[in-house]
Amino acid sequence: MSKQSTSHLFMIEPESFYSNEQTSYTNHYQKEVADEDIDEITQKALTEFHTLKNKIEEKGIKVTSLKGSKECPDHIFPNWFMTFDNKTMQIFSMLAPNRREEKKLSMIEHLSNTYKLSADFSYLENKEIFLESTSSMVFDRVNRIVYAGISPRTNAVQSIIWCRNNNFELVLFETEGHTGSPIYHTDVLMYVGTDIIGICFDVIKEEHVDYVRDKVNAHHEVVELTSEQIQNFSGNAIEAKNEAGELFLIISSRGFNALNEDQVNKLLKSYKEIIHSDIPTIEKYGGGSARCMLTELF
Repeated sequence: MSKQSTSHLFMIEPESFYSNEQTSYTNHYQKEVADEDIDEITQKALTEFHTLKNKIEEKGIKVTSLKGSKECPDHIFPNWFMTFDNKTMQIFSMLAPNRREEKKLSMIEHLSNTYKLSADFSYLENKEIFLESTSSMVFDRVNRIVYAGISPRTNAVQSIIWCRNNNFELVLFETEGHTGSPIYHTDVLMYVGTDIIGICFDVIKEEHVDYVRDKVNAHHEVVELTSEQIQNFSGNAIEAKNEAGELFLIISSRGFNALNEDQVNKLLKSYKEIIHSDIPTIEKYGGGSARCMLTELF
């Protein structure tokens, strides 16, 4: 039987970190600040990166970390591949040209020591068809369901084809964020755990809400998040477990602090602890949060 979460996570330590102008037009959570020093921003991001990594490792969750590249400002977000519990991996198509450069041969070779590459969808980039791995598709691995919000980075047809070929049921829907545009990644608005799903129905278009609500309620307890909480990255969380099998939810401190007491109490019924860490520089310039920084190694 497939398991929902893993005890081994993958991170990429940034060599250089700054606001990526190639992603900002689809990511409305990202801030561009022209006058700030890149080296200073990078040092702040590195401190935040290591603090989060250490907090995860302190709970007995294994983290594999590789060094990023200077020409890849979003290398800190390793969402260009995913792994499966049959020890295979797939590589995905990325919208921003400099994000395509993140798929370094050295990293692929490192992962290939454990995982057999079963598919590489990079060729779709030339056709302008994008499906950005576990950011575009949020997985209920146990029940073999994929949740996907259509956006410039999440192609509807490719989502359908991928789910059909990989034997997943697809729950496809449209979203509208606080700017009126689609939310760029599905993992901004929802996460799936073993027992619980956090999701913001407010940003799902009205004609799709009942459909999505029925699906998430079928197998899980649900923590409903508000649009304001999503803007604070409360939906960008990930479940992981330690070697003892204890379940944890990993989220940024900003995302955690935006939750109300009832939501936290409901989460703590499913989790040993909520691991949260302050990553304001990464959130400000990258427009992503804790989940975006972590890829599961099954």
